[in-house]
Amino acid sequence: MGAKSKKNRKTNWKHWMPFYLMAIPGFVYLIINNYMPLYGLQLAFKSFSYSKGITGSDWIGLKNFRFMFASSDAAIMIRNTILYNVIWILIGIVLGVSVAILFNEILNKTAKKFYQTAILLPYLMSMVVIAYLVYAFFAADTGLINNTIVKGLMGKEEGVSWYMEAKYWPFILTFVQQWKQIGFGMLLYLSSLLGIDKSYYEAAMLDGATKWQQIKTITLPLLRPTIVMLMILNIGQIFRSDFGLFYQVPMHQGALVKATETIDTYVYKALLVNNNIGMSAAASFLQSVVGFVFIVAANAVVRRLDKNSSVF
Repeated sequence: MGAKSKKNRKTNWKHWMPFYLMAIPGFVYLIINNYMPLYGLQLAFKSFSYSKGITGSDWIGLKNFRFMFASSDAAIMIRNTILYNVIWILIGIVLGVSVAILFNEILNKTAKKFYQTAILLPYLMSMVVIAYLVYAFFAADTGLINNTIVKGLMGKEEGVSWYMEAKYWPFILTFVQQWKQIGFGMLLYLSSLLGIDKSYYEAAMLDGATKWQQIKTITLPLLRPTIVMLMILNIGQIFRSDFGLFYQVPMHQGALVKATETIDTYVYKALLVNNNIGMSAAASFLQSVVGFVFIVAANAVVRRLDKNSSVF
C-alpha cells in the first residue's frame, strides 16, 4: 500500500513539473518588477542623498508629499487624472463589448484575421509614433485636418491652431486613447464571448429571438463577471495616467496644461527642475495607496450588490 502511494506521488510530480517550469519566468518577473522595488518605498519618506544611499538618507516624514498639493496646478492635475480615467473606463466598456460582439459575428476567417490585426495594431504601436501621427493630422500649417476639412470643406482661410487651444484636447485625447486601447479591450471580452455555450443562442433562435434580444438576454448577462472584474481593475488605476499620451501626444505644449496636466506629467516636470527622487517616490507611493483604496471600495460595493461578481 505504501509503495503504491509513493508511486502515485511520483507520477503526480512528473505531471505537474512542466507547469511549474513554465511558471518560473512569470514568478521571476513578478519578483523583480513587483517585490524588489518595495525596498525603495522608504525613499518617499527620506531626503535622498547619493553619498548616503537609500538606507543612510535622513528621514523627513511626509515632506515629500507636500509638493503635489503646494502647486496652483494641484486641483487641475488631480481633476484631469480622475475625470479622464472615469470617462475612459465607461467608454472603454461600451466600445470593448460592442466591438467584441460585432467581431464575434464575422464568419469569414480571412476577414476575421484582417480585422483583428487592424484593431490590435494601434495597441502595439509606440506612443512616440502615435504622437507624430496625431501631429500629421493636427499640425497648424501642414496638418491634414486644416488643409482638407477646415480650409477645403469649410472654406476658412486660416486653420485652427490645435496645439494652442486646450478646449479641443479632451476630445482628441479621448479619441486617441480609445483608438489605441480598443483592440486589447476587445480581445479580453472576446475571450469570454467564445466561452459562451452556443446552445443558448440556438435555443433563443428557435424561440424566435432577434439578434438584439439574444445580446440583451444572453450575451450581456454572461459577460457581466468579466465586465465587473475589468472595471474594478481599471478603477485601481484611476489615480494614474498614461505619461506618453498626456506628454508626448500634445507635444508637451504649455498652452494645453489645463487639458493635459496629470499627476504623472506634473511629477516629471517637477523632477526636471528639482531632480528630487524622494518627490517622485512619494507621488508613486500615493498613487499606489489611492489605487488600493479604490479597488477595495469598488469590490466592496460590487460584493454587496452581487457577491458572485466580486473579485475577492
